[in-house]
Amino acid sequence: MKRTTLLLTGLLMAIAMQAATATDTITVRIKGMRCEECAHKVNTVLHKLNGVKSIDYNLERRTATIAYDKVLTCRDTIEARLAATGRYKASAYSKDEVIRRGMGLQMSDMHCQKCADRITKRLEQIEGVDSLAPKVDKQYVFVRYDANRTNKDIIRQALADLGFTPVNYYTSTDISFAYFLIPKEAANDETIDTVLALDGVDDANVNAKRGSLAITYINTETSTEKLQEQLKAEGIDATLPPAHECKEEKQQ
Repeated sequence: MKRTTLLLTGLLMAIAMQAATATDTITVRIKGMRCEECAHKVNTVLHKLNGVKSIDYNLERRTATIAYDKVLTCRDTIEARLAATGRYKASAYSKDEVIRRGMGLQMSDMHCQKCADRITKRLEQIEGVDSLAPKVDKQYVFVRYDANRTNKDIIRQALADLGFTPVNYYTSTDISFAYFLIPKEAANDETIDTVLALDGVDDANVNAKRGSLAITYINTETSTEKLQEQLKAEGIDATLPPAHECKEEKQQ
């Protein structure tokens, strides 16, 4: 019996090792893949290929890392299938290349030039950030960065650590921004998820240090007043902040 068990264990290990050695992985750039919907379409196309096991996406880099059974398919077949879509053609990816991306972040708690200077000093310390342009009058900053060396989450977290509450910024007249004070214990991921589920909301962020909630929303679908009512209905005590008196400017 013991001998049979050992033989069975050895057989299972051999099968597992064979399966592992039959799996290969490639990472390719897909320049036309710009959003979750694009990634879903690529996913649908590739999973029709026999042998494709899993796909991990990085939308900032426009890359797909594809694990496949090399007995059943190969890199050429995968790339040919993507090329056949016309839009989602694959190209070589290198960790050493520069992948430039840009994003605008609105911060209702960026009130003065000293705020902008602190933001500039901090973001310039992040590897991969190559330029930035804060606009105090519009309370936003535009950041250009190399997606192979940093990403949006790192940049947003750096701003949060400084005490700001960044959310997506757009120039469209259909976009507006709301900013509320909330209890610090409510400044968490659960609140963000609740806000993102509301109609018309594009982005939301909280800052536990400041006790703040910032929202980017489509003003043809909702309003600051409606959002405040919905938040209170969800049990989140959101209040509009008083008129700001900038202590930093007074210290100049």
